[in-house]
Amino acid sequence: MKKPVIELKDFSFRYKSQKEFTLHDINLTIYSGEKVLILGPSGSGKSTLGSCINGLIPFSYDGEMSGSCKVSGIETREANIFTISNHVGTVLQDSDAQFVGLSVGEDIAFSLENDAVSRPEMLKKVDAVAKIVGMDAFLDALPYSLSGGQKQKVALAGIMHNDVETLLFDEPLAALDPAMGMAAIDLIDQVHKQHNKTVLIIEHRFEDVLYRHVDRIILMNDGRIQLDTTPDELLRSDILKRNGIREPLYISALKNAGIRFGENEHLDSIDELDFDQYRDAVTRAFQNVALSQPKPKGEKIIEVSHVSFGYGHERLALNDVSFDISRGEKISIIGKNGAGKSTAAKLICGIIRPQKGEVRINGKDYKALSIREIGRMVGYVMQNPNQMLVKDIIKDEVGLAMALNGFDEAVIKERTEKVLRMCGLYSMRNWPVGVLSYGQKKRITIASILVLQPDVIILDEPTAGQDYKRYTEIMHFIDQLNREYNITIVFITHDMHLAIEYTDRSIVFADGECIADDAVFKVLSNDEIISRANLKQTSLVTLAHRCGIDPEHYIHYFIDSERGE
Repeated sequence: MKKPVIELKDFSFRYKSQKEFTLHDINLTIYSGEKVLILGPSGSGKSTLGSCINGLIPFSYDGEMSGSCKVSGIETREANIFTISNHVGTVLQDSDAQFVGLSVGEDIAFSLENDAVSRPEMLKKVDAVAKIVGMDAFLDALPYSLSGGQKQKVALAGIMHNDVETLLFDEPLAALDPAMGMAAIDLIDQVHKQHNKTVLIIEHRFEDVLYRHVDRIILMNDGRIQLDTTPDELLRSDILKRNGIREPLYISALKNAGIRFGENEHLDSIDELDFDQYRDAVTRAFQNVALSQPKPKGEKIIEVSHVSFGYGHERLALNDVSFDISRGEKISIIGKNGAGKSTAAKLICGIIRPQKGEVRINGKDYKALSIREIGRMVGYVMQNPNQMLVKDIIKDEVGLAMALNGFDEAVIKERTEKVLRMCGLYSMRNWPVGVLSYGQKKRITIASILVLQPDVIILDEPTAGQDYKRYTEIMHFIDQLNREYNITIVFITHDMHLAIEYTDRSIVFADGECIADDAVFKVLSNDEIISRANLKQTSLVTLAHRCGIDPEHYIHYFIDSERGE
């Protein structure tokens, strides 16, 4: 019989700075060798639960605790964070916050140095764990020069020296492109199986985590455990949407076709579904569907013509790139990490300027325009919210851009309040920015640009760190801006769900080149483009193939049905 490694009994917790409890009466036991997904929307308490398990609570975040929280038989409040860290290793959502070394090798060796391990033994151990995570060729590299996936591998290597029983991954997929996300889930699965670790994954990207099997799912909301169950039981129910979590696309598509799943069906892997019993229903739902026609384009707002740009002596980040953006469009710029997506966005905003080629805004070369002048026409929400936040209080941060642009105080107050409500931030308007989660900070930066209502809004990874409920609220708001004010929306994203649901056209980058520019349903059904751009084939393509339907037309049909067109 497996021994319990995490035990919480009647456990509750309230942060010192808050009146209400964040966790309520948690009763949970996790056993040795289990792989458990802790699932829930933003604010559900899942990250707080993780902080109780790894000792950040109560040793870094003060507050009131009641009940019992044991890790490897140790009551956490009676221990210290060093003792707990010898049993639970954590890979943070923000890998940059975990780095302490000047090179990958130094960072992996940090805990060994603290333990006064001899240099010869240290080098052997660093080489060994670097090989396990596939980073042995990068030991001399700067941690901050790595891709998101590589950073996570380094962070994982750094906590494996202590031979901890439990590994905790806090939103490991937040900054990764689809292919890197699959690689991260593969790595976690490999470490779980080969090293017999207990693995806890805190995430809300449910379908992506299900790429590899998990034993249990703990669904949280409102600081309570809503369900402790298997993936199959959870997918059969309708509880996910009620708790602000997106269903896997293939599950939604099958339910939309009128299919109800039996108790013995294995649902957590599309490759193991018995499509013989679903094919007729899916085909009937698809037949005689009149697909929507593309909307006519408005006038061109932005024209990028044969642009090249490079940072220092590195290879070109953009190489002879051309595309245009028209008024009222909703566009997704997609591709793997380091493909040139964010560079293209910075170039459009004038933060950087072309070394070759030309960028025109409203028909005029923008060389003579300042960044501030361009910013009134093109708003840019950066990927990392910490790089945008400058004020201490939320409402002041959201209203700052309007104040700097000379808006009347009454207008600032009215529009700031509206945006705060739409982004789910109004109740927190007087909170300090510093106490917020990564996802909440992301919402603030989006709100601070939306208040200006520019002609074009570029959002770099807008859904990173956002659960489905908040994601949907923000996206509906952005969609409303597009419809009511004809504002052009450009998303730079790894999220194929976003591209499918909220954009009509995708511009695809790979290795600094624009490799595709077409309707989103055509791009996401093209295997060659998917492969070159490090994207992930959506489960809708797999479903269409298995049911004998053309994938391009099926994705088009699914998009229309989700939008109610």
